[in-house]
Amino acid sequence: MNTVLLPINEYLAKLETADNNVKNEIENELVNIGKEVVPSLVDSLQIVKGKTRGILAMVLIRIGESSVDYLKKAAQTNSDFEWIANYLITEIRGIAA
Repeated sequence: MNTVLLPINEYLAKLETADNNVKNEIENELVNIGKEVVPSLVDSLQIVKGKTRGILAMVLIRIGESSVDYLKKAAQTNSDFEWIANYLITEIRGIAA
């Protein structure tokens, strides 16, 4: 798990100054890593702001069902994050809001 954490931090740092093409590349790379990266993404999503937050949310949606349990756990421990987690779960499952 720790082998994922450092690269995620590097991706987050790159997202801060990246142009749209680089942002797309980073998003695709994170999606390709898949469920292994989900815990780090959910943790980071609770901290980051702005466009970076949106990109991480989209990555979790694209990764899909593997994100749901981690989002639920984060929502249970962070009430401020609950609505975001619920929204993402709804998007992942394709349920009309």
